[in-house]
Amino acid sequence: MKRTKTNFRARMWSLLLLLFMTPLPALAGETSPGQVQTGSLMWRMEQGYTTATTINTSVDMKISGLVARVSVRQELRNEGSEWVEGLYVFPLPDEAAVDRMRLHIGERFIEGEIQEKNHAKKTYEKAKQAGKKASLVEQQRANLFTTSVANVAPGERVVVEIEYLESIRYEDGRFSIRFPMTLTPRYIAGQPLPDKVGNGWSPDTNHVPDASLITPPMVTNSRGHKIRLTATVNAGIPLETVTSRYHPVSVAEENGRYRVVLDGKDVPMDHDFELVWQAIPSATPRATIFTEMIDGMPHHLLIVMPPDEDDAPTALMPREMVLVVDTSGSMHGVSIAQAKRAVALALKGLQATDRFNVIEFNSVTNALYPVSVPATAANVSDAMDFVQQLQANGGTEMRPALSMALSSQPPETHLQQIVFVTDGSVGYEDEMFSMIEQQLGNARLFTVGIGSAPNSLFMRKAAEAGRGSYTFISALHEVREKMDGLFRKLEHPQVTDIKIRWPSGIAFDSYPETVPDLYLGEPVTAKVRTSGEYRDSDTVTVSGNFVTGAWSASLPLQSPQQSEGVGSLWARARIADLADQERRGSDPAETRAEIVATAIGHHLVSKYTSLVAVDKTPVRPSGDHLSSEQVPNLMPYGQSTNAIFGFPATATRAPMLRMIGGAYLLTALLLFAAFFSGPVQKSGRPA
Repeated sequence: MKRTKTNFRARMWSLLLLLFMTPLPALAGETSPGQVQTGSLMWRMEQGYTTATTINTSVDMKISGLVARVSVRQELRNEGSEWVEGLYVFPLPDEAAVDRMRLHIGERFIEGEIQEKNHAKKTYEKAKQAGKKASLVEQQRANLFTTSVANVAPGERVVVEIEYLESIRYEDGRFSIRFPMTLTPRYIAGQPLPDKVGNGWSPDTNHVPDASLITPPMVTNSRGHKIRLTATVNAGIPLETVTSRYHPVSVAEENGRYRVVLDGKDVPMDHDFELVWQAIPSATPRATIFTEMIDGMPHHLLIVMPPDEDDAPTALMPREMVLVVDTSGSMHGVSIAQAKRAVALALKGLQATDRFNVIEFNSVTNALYPVSVPATAANVSDAMDFVQQLQANGGTEMRPALSMALSSQPPETHLQQIVFVTDGSVGYEDEMFSMIEQQLGNARLFTVGIGSAPNSLFMRKAAEAGRGSYTFISALHEVREKMDGLFRKLEHPQVTDIKIRWPSGIAFDSYPETVPDLYLGEPVTAKVRTSGEYRDSDTVTVSGNFVTGAWSASLPLQSPQQSEGVGSLWARARIADLADQERRGSDPAETRAEIVATAIGHHLVSKYTSLVAVDKTPVRPSGDHLSSEQVPNLMPYGQSTNAIFGFPATATRAPMLRMIGGAYLLTALLLFAAFFSGPVQKSGRPA
């Protein structure tokens, strides 16, 4: 009997040891991308990720007027001992028109071709299997791309060069261009699907079926992930200043052109780069037009600029302001501090005639008040206390919060303005855009992008669908400046009901189809392709209701300013509009065909087209194995891997897995206590 008891105890100790040594279900499987500390390009093995290859980037911007051509060189070096295929997920501006790709191999380079997406994929896979050097650039989101490079030899360096066109942003009297250097890991909602289509850390889910394509591993430091950046600015007008918001730069001017160089040789890619320049201001709304001829068809970029802030008239009216703030795990650290300060400033700016509410969300949604309340001193004070205690944790379930804000019913005398403060770190952007379009009504939605690498696609498209504008806040010290600028927009609409009239006999295709209102500090742009012949006297007329009365401007069409890239910007806008039509329910086959035709006609990467480059000569010996490697991104500055990856990748499985893990541990402790505590005494007598 004693031996049996001893054997049983031994077996129990073994069971307990196994329970404590076995990873909890929430942590089982692959190595967590948040646990990787060094390296660049990651080799995805059966047991997790290992470091194999490094990546560095160089960027060259050439800015002419309001269009920029940007060249991005990605240098991949295989430091492993096997032939590899590198896969790298990288962000670009959400309106970037990617139109060129070159694969550099030693002294040779191969020009990429635009092909329909599936055809390009087959071309790439065929070359990969044949041992040929090949590269493939695909769009996963409008602001998220992937580069694949096949058959990189041990010790070899391969360079992929990507070029894109982008329109310059104008806001508050300043021009700017932003280059995203990394991405904030997206929150992936929904139930996991059985198969993965990509190599990312998340499974595909029923809400985000391509989640594994947009979730690269993340590293907190790296021997790679360094960037060099230069820019040439030819604004066409005298400039007062040329500065960088977040990085030290050197600026040299010669004959009205400005050359900008990012200081330092080893600049980490953990914070978006933004270049800003300022021109001499004007007192009234201005309109200008830039043109590019493509295949005999004029493509125009029409811009309406607001008046200078100092001379702009005001038109204040009572408002209902609903402040929606993201408190999910991806907002941990600097981001939540920025968000709380931004919301506090918004509360302080409320007038006595306004109404307001505050809604915070992570995995759940919590409103300060059931409905909006008057902006009394007591109510604002309560709201300030509410905001100060907010903490960042959990998932990014923004749908219930935004739906609650949009369902608010303000008095007819009040203009409803929703200010949405978030990093936009979700994978289900399309669902959100559709919801905004369906529920917006007469409200206006303004987005505030928080953090060092916010999801710019979500910010812009959500604001566009909400007939508002978007603002980025990347550093704590600029919260006041950026929020003050937003408040000026909210309080100072300048021109409403804008109309664009083209000469008779001229057909036009314009985006956006409905021109938004002109707010203080932010221009309105229209990208237009026309057909028909212009006469010498022909003009395009822009008109609307200015704060002080009717306003109009006429622009000649015979000798407009020429600007390379305007045609690509129009094509990009048309493709985005077609994608919106598809999301709204248009025939998928017809929409896809139109997107493919537009993208191939203008040599653009899109949802349904890709750039592929193939070397004709096989380089990998037929008997050598080819491994596949996933490139991580560098964690954005100020963010915590524990805060993001400590919360599970998918919302639905996370609590369940933690509960199962807790149950395992509790069971082990109960068994331990029951076995070693000895018999229970009754009535004070030993058993």
